[in-house]
Amino acid sequence: MTDEVIQLLKQAYGDEIETVMNYMSNSIVLDGVRAEEIKESLDQDIQEELTHARQLGERLKQLDDAPPGSMAFEATQENLQPPTDTTDVLAVIDGVIEAEEDAIETYRSLITAAEENDDPVTEDLAVTILADEEAHRAEFRGYRKEYRQD
Repeated sequence: MTDEVIQLLKQAYGDEIETVMNYMSNSIVLDGVRAEEIKESLDQDIQEELTHARQLGERLKQLDDAPPGSMAFEATQENLQPPTDTTDVLAVIDGVIEAEEDAIETYRSLITAAEENDDPVTEDLAVTILADEEAHRAEFRGYRKEYRQD
């Protein structure tokens, strides 16, 4: 297996773990009646993102590698940090959309790399997770439309 496929699997794994941390933080700190639906959506997505991380980690193991531990972790989701104003739901929505767009880009790169390296198993996994990420992005784009109308 090529280093590119392994590197992208590790990057996606780390991104999923970071997303779980940020979704959990935001689902806890957001305040206000209007925040409830967003908090519930984030809570539901946490389990799905954890499942993605596990699937990626298991694929790394199948390829004779391993998912990175916490010492190799580099946080990158600056725009998904909990807002100072805990009622700023739109900031969280925008952060989720950006994180999902980054994930979509990573999975598209992984699909290409897996295809080029004749790795249909990794390609299939990446396609499946990509569909989930695109669905999350669409859901939060809908929330953004609703909030921008106010």
